[in-house]
Amino acid sequence: MKIFIAGGTGVLGRAGLKALVEAGHQVRSTARTEEKAELVRSLGAEPVSVDLYDPKEVRQAVAGSEAILRLTTKIPPIAKMRSREAWQETNLLRTEGARILVDAGIAEGVQVYVHESITFVYADAGTQWVTEDNPTDDGESEILRSALDGENEAERFTESGRRGIVLRFGGFYGVESTQTTDMVSMMRRRLMVQPGPGSHYVSSIYIPDAGRAVLASLNVPAGIYNVVDENPISFKDYLQTMADAVRVPKPFRFPGVLGKATFGDVWSYLSRSQRVSNARFKKASGWKPDVPSVAEGWPLVAAALKPAARAKPQQPESRV
Repeated sequence: MKIFIAGGTGVLGRAGLKALVEAGHQVRSTARTEEKAELVRSLGAEPVSVDLYDPKEVRQAVAGSEAILRLTTKIPPIAKMRSREAWQETNLLRTEGARILVDAGIAEGVQVYVHESITFVYADAGTQWVTEDNPTDDGESEILRSALDGENEAERFTESGRRGIVLRFGGFYGVESTQTTDMVSMMRRRLMVQPGPGSHYVSSIYIPDAGRAVLASLNVPAGIYNVVDENPISFKDYLQTMADAVRVPKPFRFPGVLGKATFGDVWSYLSRSQRVSNARFKKASGWKPDVPSVAEGWPLVAAALKPAARAKPQQPESRV
């Protein structure tokens, strides 16, 4: 299949691009610099220089493609998550960027559009399993509102007689992510804390498994799918698992109000209990995560990182 990826040099993009090329697909990916173009070539794909906010350029770039994959986000580092300005580009890529891609895909007769989204859009569900039929809640958050607005573009693509697919991913983790390496560094320096009781469920996905899910999504019916691992766990157990993996004591527990002080408005949804199920996607695609939970995943990450590793400079978590 001839595939165009917007965001192939980011965290999810690299994992997805690798899986697609290994499966024999002909892949073209955006690359904003020569360094990123070389990265795309090294992964076996063709780099494309295009302004994703220029409708004419985007239409020219997607011409001849059978599928478009929108994997573009730019998540800020942990230290900047409380800044609304740090999320502006991600919000724009999810909305305006998605609209332009869908317009181009419809105009050029592309048959498949895959849209990266997040499981954080679900309302708090306590200990109950969360499926794609559960209610969403933007909580008056611009970040979540942009995620849901972006998903509507995939629905618009489907309404045009094609297949629009939304992949709602759990929290990414893996050595490919600077956020992950920063978290490990913070844990080792005893800077990671547990705001509140930590009893809420969190759902995660190991980055290589997320990349294979991108490949598997090409053959599923139009619709929304959760892409998470098999065993979501409580936030306190998540932190304990990470601490055990890097061989440090459990993080200090602080009052819940410090969650917002640390993460800003983002904490309003990071603190929701979301025990997300991947059953629909597994049934539709045949995909299954190789790493079933963070209990197996964090030791893999810790083993791959040197104990003396320090946090990298605080740069945005680009998935563009």
